[in-house]
Amino acid sequence: MQHVISLSNVHFIREERAILSNIELQVHAGEHWVILGKNGSGKTTILEMINGYQFPSIGQVQVLDQLYGQCDVREVRKQIGYISQSLYEKLNPADPVWEVIATGEYAFLRFYQEISPEVRTKALGMLDEIRLSHLAEQPLGTLSQGERKKVMLARALMTSPSILIMDEPCSGLDLFERERLLETVNQLGKQNITVLYVTHHIEEIMPMFTHVALIDDGKLVASGRKEDVLNEENLLSAFQVPVTLEWFQGRPWIKVLGE
Repeated sequence: MQHVISLSNVHFIREERAILSNIELQVHAGEHWVILGKNGSGKTTILEMINGYQFPSIGQVQVLDQLYGQCDVREVRKQIGYISQSLYEKLNPADPVWEVIATGEYAFLRFYQEISPEVRTKALGMLDEIRLSHLAEQPLGTLSQGERKKVMLARALMTSPSILIMDEPCSGLDLFERERLLETVNQLGKQNITVLYVTHHIEEIMPMFTHVALIDDGKLVASGRKEDVLNEENLLSAFQVPVTLEWFQGRPWIKVLGE
């Protein structure tokens, strides 16, 4: 089976501290993965490795059949859609929503020249898909948190990437906006794209996700099919909180056990 992403024996050491230790992660075509763990466990560092923003101290990273260190990482990045709060903060809140989405076609942060009618039409089509057409001319900064996250998703999908990476997209959302965004995320399972989703909230694992990598303190606690990885024992190892786990409508939900 074809590897879309392969991390082999990856260690990342910064100032003598091990940020990642012996990470083995093989993502195949047709799979959608969640990287789950506490804050500071190393989840975002794994994303930076896959994007080629960081390189391992030991080990190999291969993405879309390209071995990092022996390829032009910038070319690989063109096939990766990336959604993160840090990227949002680089965008101009005064720009109209449709234009922010259009920047995704070229991986620009903003335009300094005229946008072609084809790209404008494509951006408006993406807005229609996420049901926010009525906000096309609104400045980005006037949108709600949930609307902004959807705009970032539409922007990331402009180039029809092979891989979509989402770094804690539901952070800061209330229950209503979180569920609306997760509904949109769940629809990605119907597209020809590999999704990597990072979170520390178990209930965000929608039915479309097939696999989970559970990480704690830079090490994999467990990885594989979500039904095999998500159990009380593994969750206790990763979060150090005793819980019971129940599945409801294809999603895992936890209850924290008292003393």
